[in-house]
Amino acid sequence: MYYYDFQVVLQEVPGEISLCFSISGCNLRCEGCHSPFLWKEGNGNILTLGVYTSLLKQYKNLATCVLFMGGEWHKEELINMLQLAKKNNLKTCLYTGEEIVLEEIKNQLTFLKTGRWKQELGGLENPNTNQLFINVTTNQKLNYLFSKN
Repeated sequence: MYYYDFQVVLQEVPGEISLCFSISGCNLRCEGCHSPFLWKEGNGNILTLGVYTSLLKQYKNLATCVLFMGGEWHKEELINMLQLAKKNNLKTCLYTGEEIVLEEIKNQLTFLKTGRWKQELGGLENPNTNQLFINVTTNQKLNYLFSKN
């Protein structure tokens, strides 16, 4: 599994300081995608267990969540990374353009964002969006957390 970018982000999972991994190889190719460089499998660097665990250690007691922007197409690797995050007492989140996520992956998540980017419907902050941001444990829709009002 290749990651193009790693960032510490504050807005993608409201109320959490998230270690964000942008995974390359997305085959959805949504029109208007803000990250078309993630379409090509192999863009970036290999997300080795060593790199991943090093970052988890580096941000221990600072970060509260691990966020994967994609990666569900690498099911086993993603599940292993999510499990490791949970063992380190971190919440977990996946952003995907898919509508349905495998139960094996969902079982490892705290939060999940689903739905393709559709420019005319906007993102999570738009009340008309097709995208959903949910707490997987409670199945509560949390889109309201992105509202500017």
